Amino acid sequence: MNILCVCLGNICRSPAAQAIFEDRIEKAGLNWTVDSAGTGAWHAGNPPDERMIRAAARRGYDLTPQRARKVTGDDFSAFDHILAMDQSNFDDLTAIAPADGSAEISLLLSHTHLDVSEVPDPYYGGESGFDGVINLISKAVDGFLETYAASEDQRA
Repeated sequence: MNILCVCLGNICRSPAAQAIFEDRIEKAGLNWTVDSAGTGAWHAGNPPDERMIRAAARRGYDLTPQRARKVTGDDFSAFDHILAMDQSNFDDLTAIAPADGSAEISLLLSHTHLDVSEVPDPYYGGESGFDGVINLISKAVDGFLETYAASEDQRA
């Protein structure tokens, strides 16, 4: 399975989601790939936000190898699932999705039983916002894996 995590600039939420997915996928022994991208290209080529790098590092995730990139039309065929961090990202993705794209586009938090549907953008807030985002993403990644890893086990 191929998963793409998407936020606005690909420097806060989606890099964290990529790292958390990579960690969980490795621990589960799954042969899945994950990447991240943004709906905008403002930060293309740049590393994740330093505050998110620090928040992720406190949890054991290394974001430093990642570099921001913009979603491309090819992503809609290269990935099985494209997971948007918020409704605005979801709307942007569905608007640019090519007609022949096969990826399933959903909100990341739709894979949890939480009462919130969006991962808030911590960019303009304080350090605690970054920690909160990691908590939300972790729960969603666990929910996604619970659903899709189980279905993959049944196919094997």
